[in-house]
Order: sequence, then structure tokens, then C-alpha cells
Amino acid sequence: MAEKRDYYEVLGVEKSASLDDIKKAYRKLAIKYHPDRNPGDKAAEEKFKEATEAYEVLSDDKKRPLYDQYGFAGVDGAASGGAQYSHAFHDFSDLFGGMGGGFGDIFENIFGGGFSSSSHRSSGGPAQGATLRYDLEISFKAAVFGTKAEIRFTHNEVCGTCHGTGGAAGSSRKTCPACQGTGQIRQSAGFFAMQQTCPTCRGTGTVIDNPCPVCHGTGLQEKNKMMTLTIPAGVDNGKRIDIPHQGDAGQNGGQAGDLIVVIHVAEDRFFERSGQDLYCAVPITMAQACLGAEITIPLLDDKRVSLKVPAGTSNGKLLRIKGEGVPYTGTSRRGDLYVKIVVQVPSRMSAQQKALLEQYLSLENPTTSPSLIPLESLSR
Repeated sequence: MAEKRDYYEVLGVEKSASLDDIKKAYRKLAIKYHPDRNPGDKAAEEKFKEATEAYEVLSDDKKRPLYDQYGFAGVDGAASGGAQYSHAFHDFSDLFGGMGGGFGDIFENIFGGGFSSSSHRSSGGPAQGATLRYDLEISFKAAVFGTKAEIRFTHNEVCGTCHGTGGAAGSSRKTCPACQGTGQIRQSAGFFAMQQTCPTCRGTGTVIDNPCPVCHGTGLQEKNKMMTLTIPAGVDNGKRIDIPHQGDAGQNGGQAGDLIVVIHVAEDRFFERSGQDLYCAVPITMAQACLGAEITIPLLDDKRVSLKVPAGTSNGKLLRIKGEGVPYTGTSRRGDLYVKIVVQVPSRMSAQQKALLEQYLSLENPTTSPSLIPLESLSR
């Protein structure tokens, strides 16, 4: 498998590029490599997926700082990997809408349906609804052990009054007066003539003489919906959960789009995660470090576990507790918990403590001119 390229390199922009610069760069690549413009060209399709994955991360104000700081590891699972490149935007008007002259419709004519949204199609046939995105934040603990989460979102459903026809009772469709039924209009710009989707009938070639009073001819109604999701144990930050047919309803009998739920895991004060392993830190005294001790520490699930600290444990030492890490999805296996030992040096001592340490110092008789320690011998 080819090594992934830096996202900034993929889009051909500097790391300091503005969001507008990133959009322009992606727009250029999307036009060049879109699969509808390069049918059967696998190389072009891969370049389009690569550019879309880069755009999804660099255009997101939460993902971009993580990528800048940690690289691909910071957004692992956050990008779709290009597999669902048509879902990068709710509507390609995000990219092409600001270019004037119905530019999005022009691209629709060039590339077919690939650049259009559910409400703008070049024919009166069934049109799939838009795919929606929902960002869900869960706690660190919920991500490790799994949870159920209630989400509320708004999407378009088929109008209950006209049942998606867009017309009131007794209405009918007539030939569009603007395009004379072609679904296309021509606009002249100097020496050039451009053909684009008719804005009056939206490419269907017909208009409703008496629109539905509820949906105003769209055939769709905006509705609020509530769902309960089961979040599996061990879910990663940035994980995408696809829920089929819960996006916007389609038009003219078209299939509903999907709902994509993106998981954002909050940080924990005491634990952090690396793969399926958990990490935490606990303090011990100098005496415990020297002589060894058995301590109990709290776990992420609020239980407590015994940990044996060997005699002579140094500051920063990692001790492992097997099977107390993150569950592997779909199995009973779990990663490990690594406990970092922090040896605390007292800033204040009683007279007795000080006398004992001075006695120990005289017995130890340490050198006052130590040699340097080779850096390679230090654990990092």
C-alpha cells in the first residue's frame, strides 16, 4: 500500500494557507479528477479520493490543529479515506456557489449528478437525498467502555400533505415557461454561450401550477428527529458511524441519504489512550521508591486495583497492569494499563526526618563529582 502523502502537499498549499485557499485548491482538483469526468480512470479516482480526504481534515477547525500537531495519528479515523467522497459536503454549492453565474449548475451539466445536491438535478427522475453529518461528543470513559447516546437532529422528510408530489390537491404539472421544457437555459457571456440548469424548474422541465401550501412545491418538510445510538466499547476519536437512509429524504421517489455520526472523545483528567492501552500516573514517596511498596490505585471504571512497586523504582518508571486497558471491539480482550511512577521529593521535613536522611547520607557517602550519563542509556 502506497504511503499517505501530507495533506498540504496533496492540495498543493502551504501549511499557513487560509480556509479560502484550501477550498480553491480542492475545487481545482475536484474539477480535474472527479470520477464523472474521468470514467474508468482508477488513477484519477484515487487522486479525487486523496484530495477529498485532505480537504475533510484541513477544512475542519477541530481536525486541522490535531493534524498540524500530531500528523495522521491525530486524525486517525477522522477522515473517510476517500471511500465516501460524495459525502464531503452537504452540497457542492459550498465550493462552487460563490463563483457566480450558477457555477454549480454548470458543473452539474459537465459531470452529471456527481456535483449536485438532492435539490438540484438535471432531470425530473428520482433524486437521492443529501447525506447529513452529526458531530457527537462523548466522555473518555464512555469511549472506552461503550455507551448509549441520544441524538437530536433536523432532516427533510417527504411532505405528509402532498406525499412528495409538491402539488396541492387537483394541481398538475405544466411545461416550464422559462426553458420550454428542456430543463436547460443558455446564457451568453461575450463570445461564449453557457448552458446551465434552469433555475425555475430546477432541470425538470415542468412546474406545478398550484404548489402544496405546506412544502411550497418542494415535496419535502423539515422535521426534528431523535435517535438512540449504541456506541461500542473501544471506539476511537474521529470514528464515523454510518446510519443508512436517515439523512434528507429523496425527491421524486428517490432514496433518502445517510446520516454520518462522527465521534469526538473528550479528554480525561487522569487517563490517556494509545491504541488499546491506557496510561496514568501515581505519586509515591522516596521511601516507597527505595524500599518498595504495595499500593492501590483507582481505575477508569472506578474500581481499585493493587499495584506492587518494586524496591529501587526510579522516577518515571512505567509499571504494567495487564488487561485493564481499552477493550478490543467485538472481543473480550482488553489492552493494558501503564502506570507512571512519580517519586515525590518532600519540600518540607520534620527535624526527625531530616536527621534520618542526614544519617543515611553519611552512610551512602555519595561522590560530589559525578560523571555524565550517556543519553542513550536513558529511557525516553
